[in-house]
Amino acid sequence: MKYQTPQFIDIEDRLFGPLTVKQFVYLVGGAGLSFIAYRFLTFFIAILVIAPVVALSLALAFWKINGKPFVFVLESAIRYYFSEKLYLWRKIPKVASSATHREGERATTLEFPKLTEGKLRDLTWTLDISHTTTRK
Repeated sequence: MKYQTPQFIDIEDRLFGPLTVKQFVYLVGGAGLSFIAYRFLTFFIAILVIAPVVALSLALAFWKINGKPFVFVLESAIRYYFSEKLYLWRKIPKVASSATHREGERATTLEFPKLTEGKLRDLTWTLDISHTTTRK
């Protein structure tokens, strides 16, 4: 038995002339919001509302950035704006404790760096490598 393999599965069907279903929905939604704004607001305020709505609906329907539809770019921008951000370049200054630092006095306690097992393993590995490379 032979089965026909579907091809061109990444191309959307065009149902309304040159428009796909998504493009048609974006344009009808933008036109509907524009009509509602025109009907219920004064003319000058309606123009201020209609212009961004029409621009957004046209961008959603037709504009592609790097081959991706604008809706993916808009979704990524909104997700980035509302997500938590990690700022690595903001250094938080350490507050000096009153026991070690007093004005006019030197600190009487010496602070030695803590040597953990991971740091110790890294140190021995680097010493072993430098020891074996210098002897040859």
